[in-house]
Amino acid sequence: MRIAIEPQVHLYVDIEGCGLVPDGPSMREKPTLLLMHGGPGFDHSSFKPLFSRLADVAQVVYYDHRGHGRSDRRPASEWTLDHFADDIVRLCDALGIVRPIVLGQSFGGFVAQRYLARHPGHAAKVVLSSTAPNMDLDRKLAMFERLGGGVARDAAAAFWTAPGPQTWIAYERYCRPLYNRVRPQGDDASRRALFSPEILYAWAAGEQRSMNLRPGLAAVQCPVLVLAGELDPVTPIDDARDIAAAIPAPWGRLATFAHAGHGVWRDEPEAAMSILREFICGEITHESEIGRGVAIR
Repeated sequence: MRIAIEPQVHLYVDIEGCGLVPDGPSMREKPTLLLMHGGPGFDHSSFKPLFSRLADVAQVVYYDHRGHGRSDRRPASEWTLDHFADDIVRLCDALGIVRPIVLGQSFGGFVAQRYLARHPGHAAKVVLSSTAPNMDLDRKLAMFERLGGGVARDAAAAFWTAPGPQTWIAYERYCRPLYNRVRPQGDDASRRALFSPEILYAWAAGEQRSMNLRPGLAAVQCPVLVLAGELDPVTPIDDARDIAAAIPAPWGRLATFAHAGHGVWRDEPEAAMSILREFICGEITHESEIGRGVAIR
C-alpha cells in the first residue's frame, strides 16, 4: 500500500501480522517492528522472507524510504538524513503507531541514529544493524583488502572516493560479494531488489562523507541493540564498537557475530533471529543463550 506522510509524499508500506491478538478474555497488543532498509538506493525487499519469522511477536512494518523503491520519486534536495529520520515520525503518525521498535540496517542505521538524536523519546527500542557513525574509509579499505586482496581494496577506494557508474562496475564485481559469506537466496535477492543508483552515487559523494552521528547518540533514552559482524568489510566491527561506546548507560548492548558479515542474519539467521526475538520480547543480557560465535557486551 502507499501511505501519504505529507500532501505530496507517499511511502510504499507493507504490514505483516496482526497488531491485536486474542489472549484469553482480552485482546493483547503486540509491539510494532519498523524496518528500515539499507542502501541508499535500494528497497525493503532484502528483509523478506526472513523477517516474517518475527510476525508472531510483533507487527512487522516494511517500507521504502522516500525516493526509493516503490515510494514516490523525490528531488535530491530531500535525500538527507534529516528528511529520512523525520519520515519515521511522519509514517508512525499516519499509521497510528505509538512507541515503535525501529530497526535500521546499514544506511537505515544511519537514519536510525539521526532519528534517535532528533526524536529521542519516540521509540520504545532501536536496533542499529551493520552500520556506522561516520565515514571511516581507512577501516573499509583494510577490511576489503583482508577479505579480497588488493583488487578489492583498489575497487573500494575508487568507488568511495569517486562514486559513479564507472567505479560501481568494479565495486560490484570485487567488493559486493565480500559483504557476506552466504549469498542470500542465491542471486534472487539482488534480482528482485529495486535499485536507484543515482541516489547511492549522490549520497556517497555528499552527506555520507561529512556525517558524524556519534554526538547525537548521547540523547538516547531507550534500549538500543547494536548488531555487527566481525567479517563485515563495508561497516567494519570497530564502527559498531564506536556506536556502542557513544550510547549512554544503561541503554546500549553490542552483539557481535564472529562468523557474519554485513546484515548478520544473512550469514547467521538462527542466531540473529533469536537475539532479535529476545530483544523485542524483553531485554537481552550477558547470559542470553543466542548461539555459538555471538558475544554480547
